[in-house]
Amino acid sequence: DEAGRGPLAGPVVAAAVILPEDALQRCPQLAILNDSKKLSEKKREALYEVITQKAVCWAVARVEAAEIDATDILSARMKAMQQAMDALTIQPEIALIDGNRDKGRSVAITTPHKLVVGGDGKSASIAAASILAKVSRDRFVAGELDERYPQYQFAKHKGYGTKLHYEMLDKFGPCPEHRRSFLKKWEEKRI
Repeated sequence: DEAGRGPLAGPVVAAAVILPEDALQRCPQLAILNDSKKLSEKKREALYEVITQKAVCWAVARVEAAEIDATDILSARMKAMQQAMDALTIQPEIALIDGNRDKGRSVAITTPHKLVVGGDGKSASIAAASILAKVSRDRFVAGELDERYPQYQFAKHKGYGTKLHYEMLDKFGPCPEHRRSFLKKWEEKRI
């Protein structure tokens, strides 16, 4: 699964997770696994630690804003997902991919896979990947990007198109971490 498809700034991040077959029985904390968007930040953070300790293997990959602009968000998502799967220390026989798409204009998933619409609510491993991707992206944007570009207050909005973020764009213009292809309407309003 991936996180960061819609923000105005920062990378898209994907994660791949292989859980033990009996993970939910052996680790009761994982019983609350769900789509990362349906969990509080506190629960995601706690689950991140459990998942990274209990998973058979896991990996996280990201595609930066400049590459999103150079290709398209769907291709960037697919590239990040494939990179995360390629980085696993054990290659899966088949990967479960959240969603109904497995290729963009320039990139396709090459690992044998099955698409699962709403997968982060149906599969524990997809839900775990959703959490790792979301927490990893949020930590990067709220930490590293906020430190590099404090004027944008990334720690508060994590790159999403909030009122505050648009106010900071109006005041400072875009930085190198902004996805210019996502700012077309904002740029039109400034003309």
